[in-house]
Amino acid sequence: MEELKQELKAKIIDQLNLEDINVEDINDNDPLFGDGLGLDSIDALELIVMLDKDYGIKLTDPKEGRAIFESIDVMAKYISEHRSK
Repeated sequence: MEELKQELKAKIIDQLNLEDINVEDINDNDPLFGDGLGLDSIDALELIVMLDKDYGIKLTDPKEGRAIFESIDVMAKYISEHRSK
């Protein structure tokens, strides 16, 4: 699970072009939106595309996405339970 969390952090930084942030800067339990990384709704769409492309997870319900993108910890748990790739 720890390897997946590190992979997710690197993918998020790369996918969203977060130039001033390193993997070490992201805490597993920090919120991704709002006070945490400060991501917005456009970033959420990019994360949905990343989940589909990299892990075979298709999100259709925005509320589900909001719950999944709460933190790296929550994302990693969801991916490990639902991935098809």
